[in-house]
Amino acid sequence: MELTPEDLGIAERYKLLIGLVTPRPIALVSTVSTTGVTNLAPFSFFTAIGSNPMMLMFCPANNPDGTEKDTLRNAKPVSEGGTGEFVVNVSTHALARQVAGAGEALPFGESEFDLVGVSAGPSQRVRAPRVAESPVSFECETTQVIRTNPGQAGGGNIVIGRVLAVFVRDGLMNERFHTDLDALDAIGRMGGLSYCRTRDRFEMPMGRAALG
Repeated sequence: MELTPEDLGIAERYKLLIGLVTPRPIALVSTVSTTGVTNLAPFSFFTAIGSNPMMLMFCPANNPDGTEKDTLRNAKPVSEGGTGEFVVNVSTHALARQVAGAGEALPFGESEFDLVGVSAGPSQRVRAPRVAESPVSFECETTQVIRTNPGQAGGGNIVIGRVLAVFVRDGLMNERFHTDLDALDAIGRMGGLSYCRTRDRFEMPMGRAALG
């Protein structure tokens, strides 16, 4: 099968991406509006960018009518009308239902924290709260938003943030910054309604040694 994106509808392109680019880590992103209302939403188009400086990115697509999702409205720079901040909370198996529930499209101004029943914990450096039940949270200052198709349905938005502070639950990491992956128990997103756990793992060396 050979496919050309231009020959496919937006929904078909989306299905290709989420079904073939797997597994994807899930950023449970918390923000606060300029009027002080909290927001929470999951995004699996998400990854780390680099360590110097420590940077993360997530990609909220536009709504079907081309408008911005609430998370983007809140997280975009102050110069664009947002607060310029967000928190990425790690999605775990214990929080799986809350992560999925936070994807509910609520009217702007209603909080998903209340809908899914998670607690807003205090952040160190940003106004947006972290999810208290998540074992890891990255507090970020938005440095840039790259819009791939502004105002269009499904248009992508790359929100890039510099990490200002990191919360790690006690006992999750040792003095060498090695994470206990079983204790973290992160989940990932597959295609459709499928998710995956991260307990089935294997190890191998890097580079040429992996081939022997």
